[in-house]
Amino acid sequence: MKEHETVVQLSIPADAQFIDIARLTLYGLAAKMGFSYEEIEDMKVAVSEACNNAVLHAYNGKKGMIHLRFEMNAHSLVIVIKDEGKGFNYKQAAKQAAPLSAKPLEDVKVGGLGLFLMEALMDDVSVTTTSGTEVRLTKIRHQGEGEHAHECISSSSVQEQA
Repeated sequence: MKEHETVVQLSIPADAQFIDIARLTLYGLAAKMGFSYEEIEDMKVAVSEACNNAVLHAYNGKKGMIHLRFEMNAHSLVIVIKDEGKGFNYKQAAKQAAPLSAKPLEDVKVGGLGLFLMEALMDDVSVTTTSGTEVRLTKIRHQGEGEHAHECISSSSVQEQA
């Protein structure tokens, strides 16, 4: 863990009914950090997309877990969504998520817009597919934004992880 960083970790079953827990956790942490309502809503959509992908694709209908890690510092919130299921070809999926305006209508597939949405809503998105899938979503907090802007979430409100 980096200096002046607070980490909160959460593991939920890879089942759609538990994604709300991830969204609620994100909302609480992002609000404490001073993100605006619009930024928080964008982050919730991106996290939901990453979690939905894990639910739908990672475990082929078998039981599994989704691990979330919220890394908070004075400048940003990084949300890591990880599963231990089967990975996927990220380069091919990213290519399909390219801007839709450049594609003929007949080439647009139903589904597969999750990566496009995540990249449109977050400041940075990275995906690793070596051991399961790990999606890393970053939202930068600009100083002075939000009505409750803080330098960093206090360690008294969230226990720091070593």
